[in-house]
Amino acid sequence: MATVRFKQYSVLTANTFAFTMCFMVWTMFGEIGVPIAEELDLNGTQFGLLTSVPILTGALMRLPLGALTDRIGGRPVFMALMLATVPAIWAVQFATQFWQLILLGAVVGLAGSGFSVGITYTAKWFDRDRQGLAMGIFGAGNAGAAVTKYIAPTVIILLGWQAVPNIYAAIMLITAVLFWFFTFSDPAHRNPDRPSLSEQVAVLRDPKVWKYCQYYSVVFGGYVGVSLWLTRYYMNEYGMGIQLAALIATIFVLPSGVVRAFGGWLSDRFGAHTVTWACMWASLIALFIMSYPETQYAVQAAGGEGTIEFGFGIPIWLFTLALFVVGIAWGIGKASVFKYLSDEFDRNLGLVSGIVGLAGGVGGFLLPIMFGALVDYTGVATSVWMLCFGVTLVSIIWMWWTERRMPIFTRDAYHQPTVVNSNIREV
Repeated sequence: MATVRFKQYSVLTANTFAFTMCFMVWTMFGEIGVPIAEELDLNGTQFGLLTSVPILTGALMRLPLGALTDRIGGRPVFMALMLATVPAIWAVQFATQFWQLILLGAVVGLAGSGFSVGITYTAKWFDRDRQGLAMGIFGAGNAGAAVTKYIAPTVIILLGWQAVPNIYAAIMLITAVLFWFFTFSDPAHRNPDRPSLSEQVAVLRDPKVWKYCQYYSVVFGGYVGVSLWLTRYYMNEYGMGIQLAALIATIFVLPSGVVRAFGGWLSDRFGAHTVTWACMWASLIALFIMSYPETQYAVQAAGGEGTIEFGFGIPIWLFTLALFVVGIAWGIGKASVFKYLSDEFDRNLGLVSGIVGLAGGVGGFLLPIMFGALVDYTGVATSVWMLCFGVTLVSIIWMWWTERRMPIFTRDAYHQPTVVNSNIREV
């Protein structure tokens, strides 16, 4: 009979692998969307919609599936979720019209809702002082976006974009089978004294939940939105082919996914607030650099004898370096935000993680559409980074107003675990 320790690590490993594959599928339209946009002659806004619809579905389903995981356990929910996406993934290769791709993309997006299932399922197997690291390791499955950037462009060049969903459907089916054989259920995780659904919904009245939604919409929503946009950005701004553009984009995508485990360890050691505050500032500074557009100056020469013209822009090496900093900061921040949740909402972790995950997913849905609309309207490619800068600044101001400006003893009390009842209010 398997020991508890074996079950813990087996569940963590299987969960992380399954989430990696789900994230890989969830973001595949960021790569296959490039040749599809060329075939269907899509503008920037349409491209953003194509890539972001799966993100919306995955976001919307996180809330009900997170609550369902609290009630019946993560193993059956995660398994059913993966199997449900397989037919839609496979059918994408046969779509020939924009509306067909949007419809199938919405079903494929269910893969993204595996996060609120897996994060809750993982956390239940570990003690609180180890939950940050465990959830960080699980969250490293975000690196599935980088896997897509390695695999999909090569498949597109060799076999055409239609081969990508065909291969991904097979991968998802195999993953579901492996997941079932290497995971376990524990009846103790389905506590019969768990609050009723009406009591769970009362958590929405806690203002801290909405604040963490804002944080997560930056660190996770930004990660997803930028991941979907980067390949196209490098192709358009620096004249690269799809393979090279996707490869360079992994400088942001891969470290940001993998470092989440390190972010969990940092959050266990230094606290969620300290780590999140540092991450927000690091990303804000880097985004300021990335936001500077290619600019031409004309200076009047002395004596009025003509003008001196010169230009300035962010070279690719500096842009990529700043992008790497943003990726690391957001990767660590994704773990630290969920450390807040495991500390303060232990009894309703599935529901609250679903709410916060929903906010992050909605951010990932809206950003590519807003990116496309901004570029179509302004004609300035770096306006996408200006938008990210502004959203990050909002989080910093909110964090300072509700946490940093408090006296230390008040701040400590503010982050005590929250007891969920029908009269929730900010501590």
